[in-house]
Amino acid sequence: MRKGFSFGPATLVAAAFIGPGTVVTASLAGANYGYALLWALVFSVLATMILQEMAARLGVVTQQGLGEAIRKQVKQPLLRWGAIVLVVAAVIIGNSVYQGGNLTGASMGVAGVIGEQAAWLPIVLGGLAAGLLWRGSYVLLERVLIGLVLLMSLTFVATFLLVQPDWTAFFKGLLVPSLPSGSVLTVIALIGTTVVPYNLFLHAASSAKKWQQPEQLNKARRDLWVSIPLGGLISVAIVSTAAAAFFGKALSIEGAADLSQSLQPLAGDWATWLMALGLFAAGLSSSITAPLASAYALSGILGRSGDLKGLPFRLTWIGIITIGVIIASLQIKPVTVIWFAQVANGLLLPIMALFLVWACNHKMMGGYRNSWRQNVLALVVVLVAVGLGARSVGAALQLW
Repeated sequence: MRKGFSFGPATLVAAAFIGPGTVVTASLAGANYGYALLWALVFSVLATMILQEMAARLGVVTQQGLGEAIRKQVKQPLLRWGAIVLVVAAVIIGNSVYQGGNLTGASMGVAGVIGEQAAWLPIVLGGLAAGLLWRGSYVLLERVLIGLVLLMSLTFVATFLLVQPDWTAFFKGLLVPSLPSGSVLTVIALIGTTVVPYNLFLHAASSAKKWQQPEQLNKARRDLWVSIPLGGLISVAIVSTAAAAFFGKALSIEGAADLSQSLQPLAGDWATWLMALGLFAAGLSSSITAPLASAYALSGILGRSGDLKGLPFRLTWIGIITIGVIIASLQIKPVTVIWFAQVANGLLLPIMALFLVWACNHKMMGGYRNSWRQNVLALVVVLVAVGLGARSVGAALQLW
């Protein structure tokens, strides 16, 4: 690792996209299609790095979040209000549902360790996330999330190695793109669970807090180059573990709990415990970042203070956590909700990405505006996301 490197806001992004939704989506991808869709995660990581670099640059250079930049710089009233309504709706509806899934997933992880699924777990875990956010310390949140990301890395990668994957199929799936029959929605979901729209708001705002000088962009980029691939490695490990445990066998999977239980005959009790710990870390990390990202997004787009101890900021994340606890406590089956939320995320991504590309080409960026190469790469990501989104809509219409 290069001298002077330290984990930073990009670790928050990795903590945000490696949640129970990722565990469920990646497990279903591996169980249903083996290693064949690993290439989609490679694309997802590259796409995430392209977009999150722009988000971090926007935050460091302008000292604004993406929401604040949209509110201040979009002059056309209809377009500005359309953007505000879209962001508010996406944050309140999307992140509230995600929070329910996050707390459910974290509860499943704890249940895997203690041996029972207690009804009080979502309340306790929601309270833990709220307690950390209430402290209002960015440094504390960053350290906690770094620890959780490292825990996920150790548990999921160790589990992957314990199940002894088919290395030939692994590298073929990683390097040779293919679309097995019926896999389009799964590809959309894998992209949607990695390239998450609200992470653009989270990364811009947190980078502005971490670094105040444009000269510090190199630190932001080094953070990005390590943290995002580390998150991608976790996703790859989960897909491959599910492929080894389920693909081509007379077994069915409905969620991460099934994956955890199925690992015992393959790799013993250690794998089951590691998967439970990984699921707990994934759920708790996302239970912190989803409300945090919501508060950053709404504060910026509505012109409220982004102070972590400010009342509007706190009311936003309190609302998201409360709704999430209610959803998790009702014990609604999480897999279907999380799955379709990931697909919806993939459909929303192109719109938010276009706002980001526009912001990074605005005069407010000065000499740090996008180069033509950065614009080409970003637009390729947007076009691919649009194409995949259109195919998912077509597949859904055929099902109806």
